Amino acid sequence: MTIDIQYVQMPTSEAMDTLITTKLNRLANKYDWIIRAQVHFKKENDPTGKGKICEMELSAPGPRLFAQSNEDDFEKAAAKTIKDLEKQLSKRKAILNKR
Repeated sequence: MTIDIQYVQMPTSEAMDTLITTKLNRLANKYDWIIRAQVHFKKENDPTGKGKICEMELSAPGPRLFAQSNEDDFEKAAAKTIKDLEKQLSKRKAILNKR
């Protein structure tokens, strides 16, 4: 699986790269048909204290898998986004196994 991590209008982070790569590789081991992952981190001004946005898109057989979350720090946003993707992947696996 190819992992592409982009930081939109903010500095890059080696720690976040490592964290995301580790978590996505764990998903790739469980679902070996994932081809590619695109990750985008964005920072927005949000009066509620949130504004740390993580978007992930996975390329796999069938329609694209996409999840996004907006939290008060990037680690929480990434964890929530990966959890959402994992739900989508388990549904996709059930559909693929029925065929």
